[in-house]
Amino acid sequence: VFAVRSGGATGVVVKGLEDRNPISFRMEDKGEVKCIKFSLGNKILAVQRTLKSVVLPEKRSLKLLKNQSINVNWYMYCPESSVILLSTTVLGNVLQPFYFKSGTMSKLSKFEIELPAAPKSSKLSLSERDIAMATIYGQLYVLYLRHHSRTSNSTGAEVVLYHLPREGSCKKTHILKLNRTGKFALNVVDNLVVVHHQDTETSVIFDIKLKGEFDGSATIHQFVLPPRSIQPYQIPVAGPASVTSQSPVPCKLYSSSWIVFQPDIIISASEGYLWSLQVKLEPVVNLLLDKGKLMDFLLQRRECKMVILSVCSQMLSETERGSLSVIATVFDKLNHEYKKYLEAEQSYTMVVEAGLSRSNPLLKRPVRTQAVIDQSDMYTHVLSVFTEKKEAPHKFTIAVLMEYIRSLNQFQIAVQHYLYELVIKTLVQHNLFYMLHQFLQYHVLSDSKPLACLLLSLESIYPPAHQLSLDMLKRLSTANDEIVEVLLSKHQVLAALRFIRGIGGHDSISARKFLDAAKQAEDDMLFYTIFRFFEQRNQRLRGNPSFTPGEHCEEHVTFFKQVFGEQALMKPTTF
Repeated sequence: VFAVRSGGATGVVVKGLEDRNPISFRMEDKGEVKCIKFSLGNKILAVQRTLKSVVLPEKRSLKLLKNQSINVNWYMYCPESSVILLSTTVLGNVLQPFYFKSGTMSKLSKFEIELPAAPKSSKLSLSERDIAMATIYGQLYVLYLRHHSRTSNSTGAEVVLYHLPREGSCKKTHILKLNRTGKFALNVVDNLVVVHHQDTETSVIFDIKLKGEFDGSATIHQFVLPPRSIQPYQIPVAGPASVTSQSPVPCKLYSSSWIVFQPDIIISASEGYLWSLQVKLEPVVNLLLDKGKLMDFLLQRRECKMVILSVCSQMLSETERGSLSVIATVFDKLNHEYKKYLEAEQSYTMVVEAGLSRSNPLLKRPVRTQAVIDQSDMYTHVLSVFTEKKEAPHKFTIAVLMEYIRSLNQFQIAVQHYLYELVIKTLVQHNLFYMLHQFLQYHVLSDSKPLACLLLSLESIYPPAHQLSLDMLKRLSTANDEIVEVLLSKHQVLAALRFIRGIGGHDSISARKFLDAAKQAEDDMLFYTIFRFFEQRNQRLRGNPSFTPGEHCEEHVTFFKQVFGEQALMKPTTF
């Protein structure tokens, strides 16, 4: 907010949403200041004093950079894109844009706003109140609030979007149908066009990324959600401490004293407040029942991750369970965004590794937005919680897990082993071993070392799992020592021993490594079994069950004696 005193001669004070550090400066008094616009990024101040001139001073020195003489009805400035828009001609509907960069001003192609048809007796002019400029999805648009005349057959006002490129002509691209008449104001929040309606004290939201109807020249959109009011705001009562205990006063919403600025500012002139408008995503979940459209909407929002994950959990819950086709659609939309990010990251890595990044200073690492929902997110917040609750029939649970894996495969995303493990554990919990066997036999579950280790651990409850695991390991051609280490780290000592015997490596393995793992498991009978196995190996290989000094098993022999007694030690056998 610029507060100008005496045409700027006695000072201009600038305050923002946080007024802790206000800025002040002076200008020469050269007449009444009609309007001031400011570009924060370029440190450019534009001051309009008469109807025919716009002066562009720079920084606090206010040095004149350029003076453009043109008949101007009004003008507006978009600081995000550094573009100024001048209204010219009698009707005011021919707009002349200028683009600023590094202290230079470039004249862009002028364009004409299509005014609604009017009776011959009157002249319609384009008002500054009906025009806004904002960046939506990275592109600059001019938004025109078109009020149809009473004689027209239109159902209400509409917002027409003109795409304003740096090069080329400006074109009409989108039409937002309001289906009502009256007084309106526009904001752009999180790439959404928010239209406020004073008469009904409600606002509607449009998303130009969502599918609309193409009429041959522009895409027609209806509002995404039913009209909703801005959340009520309570104004604290100012005054002495004895008075401030009074209840806050409700703020008058959609007041005629409201002034709206792009992209998201609302100023209440009567109350003396400046607000930044935000869109709350949580209520949208229950307002937009089409889950596919809901995902399309949420994936474009800045703070969407936790809301998206809550939607996924909701559609798997007992009370609001969705059909598998709907669940599949949601998974595909999430993995489409996930794949785009992975491809961008891979392309960036290839360029960097090839040493081409030095020749391209504009190259930037892809930004991971909240729309990127990876496998870890889904596993932690949705799928593992879903399986643990055990609310759904097991067939539905398995179908959901396989649907997510199917979606990952469809987008050629490598499936993480913990998702396969979740499938196997769910099958085992319901004794669906025949299905597990089929999944493995037909490679529905991809081979991996962690998966093989999991199968080894299942041998006691499903004996064929041992052979399935060995077959998988052979296909992987994995280092056997590594598999043994993984099993031992999970305290699967017997499974590790069975595995090493299965590949014929039990004569050369370290006895101490296995005895250490057995002791850490704090299972005396397990320790006894492992200890006895190595005694028998020693007897078979050396004719004596005792351990040699080089095996460093003295502490384990002592522990065995303490627990089972010295008489339990195996005696040498002679033939």
